[in-house]
Amino acid sequence: MFTKIQLKKYLVIISLLLTTSAFANDVEIVKVELTSQNGTWRADVTLKHTDTGWDHYADAWRLVDEKGNEIGKRTLYHPHVNEQPFTRSLSSFHISEDKKIIFVEAHDKKHGWSSNRVKIDMRKASGDKYQINLR
Repeated sequence: MFTKIQLKKYLVIISLLLTTSAFANDVEIVKVELTSQNGTWRADVTLKHTDTGWDHYADAWRLVDEKGNEIGKRTLYHPHVNEQPFTRSLSSFHISEDKKIIFVEAHDKKHGWSSNRVKIDMRKASGDKYQINLR
């Protein structure tokens, strides 16, 4: 039998292992570069993920506003097992001037949309993991 202290230690360890494994395969958004030209935008998003093949790979990223409304989405049609991290772009979308904060979110086939997203303050030229270029 376990003592109360031993049982608590084991429960803490198991809890930490379960929490760590839940986030271990999330898609990481390494960098976002937004470029505005003549009223339209281009996004270059760099992702990192432990793609293992067709059943488990990073298969999309999107831009959303604070309410979760989709601004633009890039679907990724194949795994990038040997190409990590990798950058993919989306062009010719619009971000209305009233949008002060937007987010970039990433998705993988096995876990869905990651809770690890990049927050972009459209009033600042750069921030944590993002840069905005105005041309």
